[in-house]
Amino acid sequence: MGSSRALVCSTAFVLVLLSSASKDEDMFEQREVTFDLDKIMQEMQQPDQFMLQSEVDLSDLLDPKEFPIEQVIVSSHEQHDILRERGSSRPGSLTPRGRRPSFGPRSYGGPPILNYPVQFPLGRPTSDNLQAICHHGDHRPRYPDSYFPDSGFGQQRRRASAVNRAESWFSMCCKGNQTWEGKVTLCCATQAWELSVESFCAEDSSVKDRLYDCCRLTGGDRLKCFNNDAPNPNYKPTEELPVPELPSTDGFNFDPNTCQRSVTTLYSIRGNRRQKMKKPSTSRKVDINFPPGRPTIHVIESLCQNHKLRPLYNVKCLPGSGYELVARQAKTINRVEKGFKQCCKQNQNILNCVDQKWREELDKFCLGENGEQVDFHCCSTGGEANDRYSCFQNVSPDPHFNMTSATEEVTLQNICDTHKIIKKKYPVGFPLKSFVHQCCPLAEKEKSSCFDQMLKEMSGNLCSSKKPSPPAVRRCCRKPSSQDAPECVSNILIDAITKATSVLRQKKRKRCPLS
Repeated sequence: MGSSRALVCSTAFVLVLLSSASKDEDMFEQREVTFDLDKIMQEMQQPDQFMLQSEVDLSDLLDPKEFPIEQVIVSSHEQHDILRERGSSRPGSLTPRGRRPSFGPRSYGGPPILNYPVQFPLGRPTSDNLQAICHHGDHRPRYPDSYFPDSGFGQQRRRASAVNRAESWFSMCCKGNQTWEGKVTLCCATQAWELSVESFCAEDSSVKDRLYDCCRLTGGDRLKCFNNDAPNPNYKPTEELPVPELPSTDGFNFDPNTCQRSVTTLYSIRGNRRQKMKKPSTSRKVDINFPPGRPTIHVIESLCQNHKLRPLYNVKCLPGSGYELVARQAKTINRVEKGFKQCCKQNQNILNCVDQKWREELDKFCLGENGEQVDFHCCSTGGEANDRYSCFQNVSPDPHFNMTSATEEVTLQNICDTHKIIKKKYPVGFPLKSFVHQCCPLAEKEKSSCFDQMLKEMSGNLCSSKKPSPPAVRRCCRKPSSQDAPECVSNILIDAITKATSVLRQKKRKRCPLS
């Protein structure tokens, strides 16, 4: 009974559906569909053709006018910085991070790297750009801490520090150019550049950031990479106004001896006699007042009065090679001083005489033995002689002859240099061996306390001794206070040292230009 009722209901439902389909036959049409099973199986067996993606032209769907894009013109230097920052070497290439260099809208200020550009890296110093390195140093950018915001921009900061460091060391090399040959100055600048490169790579690799590409290389390849990346390899001036120098806190100690070629043999054959050559001396600092200032009416009095206080130089102490320019400077100063001495003895036209002698000797200095021009920057300055003379005057360490105007203060420490003269010419009546043997070998800071202690012991021994003493010493021992005796003995020594120092200055005016 229940199954019959269900059958009736099902039949009625089917009739209703058939009635509805007959009414909507305009909308739905049922028809037989056949499938070619063999063809479908063949297509499935060729996946390349079955899954092939074809190019679709969306120009009809997307109108470029509906998507305005603002284009910003970027200079080649800025583009170089951007690509470097992103790690790419060509425009449009994907970086390792999988994104292209982006340019934000103007309302957002653009990429931050464009706001703090750094001219990095610097090129290798060469004989072609050395003059520009020295002459245009204050017209290339520096980057103080205030150049960057308080936080961020770590890569740019490290690059800026490398530029500041190298430029500071270049300045030191260029100042030494006054007494060095051009080859030595170039050697100094090259060492400074190479050290700045190594320092930058060491700093750049010490932080968790993307390493500069060139720092991934080593040795000569690394240096070549830095030189090739330099935006200003010729060191041309890029700043209109002079920029203040930023001294480097990192030390750079340059040794000129490291630039000299090693001697291939230690012996020289001359005729039938075999002579042993001298080995190069250890590193010594050049200590010479070159060039001398140009005489003027304002300095003529000091020039003549302090003639004996200015040093002459002995070139025999110089090594056989590497110091030819220093020897040339020393000989020039000796001839200039000799001419000054002769001119100062005249009663009239002294200024014309000393100025003519000064010009003659400096012209001779710039002219080599074979007629070539000496490698000194003032010798090649300008096309006229006055330009050369102005350069010498500007670089002179004592243009007004003031450095020798003040007499050196005499102290007990001068006894180390004058004790032999005191013993021969100005005896004080008591031995000086204890002062010399115990105090002179000490460091400069320790000498003063040593001399004070020795004075107390010496005065006590002199006054307590039963041996006869010189009249000056006996007067010291008669002082009412025991503290006055050492001071009195000190005055005796100072008087003798002063006389001996004056003799020493006249006797030994020539000194070695190396200290």
